Amino acid sequence: MATEALCRAAAPAARVAAPAAASKAAAPLRVQRPASGRRTAVGAAPARAAASRRAAVVVRAAAATERASLIAPHGGKLVNLMLPEDKKAAAVASATKTIELSDRNACDVELLCVGAFSPLEGFMHEADYQSVVEGHRLANGLLFGLPVVLDTEREDLVVGDRVLLTYNGEELAVFTVESKWKPNKPLEAQNCYRTTSIEHPAVQMITMERGKYYMGGNHLHYLPFPSKPMITMERGKYYMGGKVEGLRLPTRVFPCATPAEVRSTLPEGVAVLAFQCRNPIHRAHYELFIRALDAPNAGPGAVCLVHPTCGPTQDDDISGIVRYRTYEVLKEEANNPRLRWAYLPYSMHMAGPREAIQHMIIRKNYGCTHFIIGRDMAGSKSCLSGEDFYGAYDAQEFATANAPELGMQTVPSLNITYTEEKGYVTADVAEKEGLHKLNLSGTKFRKMLRAGEDIPEWFAFKSVVSVLREAIAEESASESE
Repeated sequence: MATEALCRAAAPAARVAAPAAASKAAAPLRVQRPASGRRTAVGAAPARAAASRRAAVVVRAAAATERASLIAPHGGKLVNLMLPEDKKAAAVASATKTIELSDRNACDVELLCVGAFSPLEGFMHEADYQSVVEGHRLANGLLFGLPVVLDTEREDLVVGDRVLLTYNGEELAVFTVESKWKPNKPLEAQNCYRTTSIEHPAVQMITMERGKYYMGGNHLHYLPFPSKPMITMERGKYYMGGKVEGLRLPTRVFPCATPAEVRSTLPEGVAVLAFQCRNPIHRAHYELFIRALDAPNAGPGAVCLVHPTCGPTQDDDISGIVRYRTYEVLKEEANNPRLRWAYLPYSMHMAGPREAIQHMIIRKNYGCTHFIIGRDMAGSKSCLSGEDFYGAYDAQEFATANAPELGMQTVPSLNITYTEEKGYVTADVAEKEGLHKLNLSGTKFRKMLRAGEDIPEWFAFKSVVSVLREAIAEESASESE
């Protein structure tokens, strides 16, 4: 993909000065070091600090939702499903059956427990599921992009069962089954993904792995789970849903701040822009959200929450752990006080317009007022023909149309391209002034990366490239063993 098609930037009036480009290589981003000069090791997540943050979740959730100048969570209340410490053991002891969760389901459990899926208080029952499938709304009429259900292949699970949920062999949650039904999977595929073709990764997921029954449940008690490589193709043939009560958050290689924790760090009374991505951030991406801070509808003092998804995406995407490492080194290199960084344990569906709404709702729960969105957001191509399942601006238009109901605004973006004369500019400026554009496709970039060739600094940050090359070396060493 050419750089000019890779990313978009805010309208020309909102642009910051493009970097000078006397040669083909842009000047490296200036790094601002803290006075102490100390560095934090990439991937380091001290257990004590994490435990302290988790212990404060309940208090901070209440405090964050009481800050009147922050945007209200979806539905008006930030859901907090954490169970008191003195009730955990009894919850685990009450379980009579066990299920091993998939990567996708484990992500959904976490997002339910911390309130990222507010106003949901558990996995959806049939009425909410049907309503979301048919009209991207809960049964009460509230906007919601995609179903949130728990699936299994088990025939023996019945209403009233208490089930211990495990993940990677570790105890994660206890679930009380309240309902079970057969979903209309072709309808779900057509309405949510605009296709019933298994050439779409999410259609493969729901038709080839998800179960034919859905279940609703009452008590889900959340336990920590270890990290493991994310897989996307593992849905069972039955679905489950139900009310959730959590115990504590998982310990991960990459820490995922809760909505309450993120909200507690946000400035009051200013716009908070959300930037969603699922790939390493290169210079064009960086230009996009830096320029968006000065968008006309953002206002003075705006900040941006850079909030990548680190859960399952597409099979050929870079792993969540490696992506996290690239974000950490870039965060340190940029050291920009107008940027906030957090990581989202969300499993991508590549659902285009529907997923745009889902992401906006999640970011609203994290305290964001604006959502940066360009062409082909959460887009997907046929695995056979390579054709797009959605129009280039379908997601952007759908998000913008629904933003007022969410109390949010979108920051639509335009094409940007790198030029020898003026660095990054919008594509229309490059055309008007006859500037010489430099392009580097994603395929060519990956080939150069693996071959050890020099990557132009106008395309990618040196720190990010270094992490990616380390990951390639680790992968090669692992394959040779």
